[in-house]
Amino acid sequence: MNALEFTILTGLSSFLAGFLGSLTGLGGGVVIVPLLTLVFGVDIRYAIGASLVSVIATSAGPAAAYVKEGYSNIRIGMFLEIATTVGALFGATVAAKLSTAVIAVIFGLVLIYSAYLSSKPHEEVNGDDTPDRLATLLRLDGSYPTPTGPQAYHAHAIPTGFSLMFAAGMLSGLLGIGSGAVKVLAMDQAMGLPFKVSTTTSNFMVGVTAAASAGVYLNRGYIDPGLAMPVMLGVLLGSMLGAQVLVRAETRLLRIVFSLVIVLLGIEMIYNGITGRF
Repeated sequence: MNALEFTILTGLSSFLAGFLGSLTGLGGGVVIVPLLTLVFGVDIRYAIGASLVSVIATSAGPAAAYVKEGYSNIRIGMFLEIATTVGALFGATVAAKLSTAVIAVIFGLVLIYSAYLSSKPHEEVNGDDTPDRLATLLRLDGSYPTPTGPQAYHAHAIPTGFSLMFAAGMLSGLLGIGSGAVKVLAMDQAMGLPFKVSTTTSNFMVGVTAAASAGVYLNRGYIDPGLAMPVMLGVLLGSMLGAQVLVRAETRLLRIVFSLVIVLLGIEMIYNGITGRF
């Protein structure tokens, strides 16, 4: 495979990863790392570096569209980014000292359990549920558009969500992903936000989290422009298409896609960790 073929194939693969990441709130990076490592034979450290750049693009692409449509909760995103950024810096710093194989297995188990939680029936909250005192104090409640008009919602369990966001940031630094799966589950299941609000706010957040980790990897020389550029462009275009599809998609369908994707990724992570490929 020559350089041109490699660039085209990685660009097309990244387009699909970006589309899926935008649609589910996962972030394209969670697909890019195993794809580059196993399919294209890229060194894991450089794959993580390119993944972090692509995650930033995934967030930047659809974020503006989601904010314009009124789905993303910017106040919640900015508040929770405090935890994810600190966690990302911590994870990227200790990544070289921990076994990536063990981390991959643990992360795979977390993904599978997350898929189980996501597949459970979960009633969408509405404006009639009891407001949370801390969420009200921080003005984290909001509304999002529906076919029948704006639907109000309240945020809950703020300390729990904040703690889970630190873990999400740490995983981002360790594995070079946006850790959108943990973010979506934290907001959807722990904080009681509507699923579309969770996925769109996750997309808004993953770029900031990845940027914190990318600085550490850039300093170590693990970001190759020749690899990062086609990956970034592919993910950016795919994420923009995903943003257009998301606003018209059914929540039940999104949950099914979300669960199936993270189950497959979880199994892949466990297998690669056990076999020593990570």
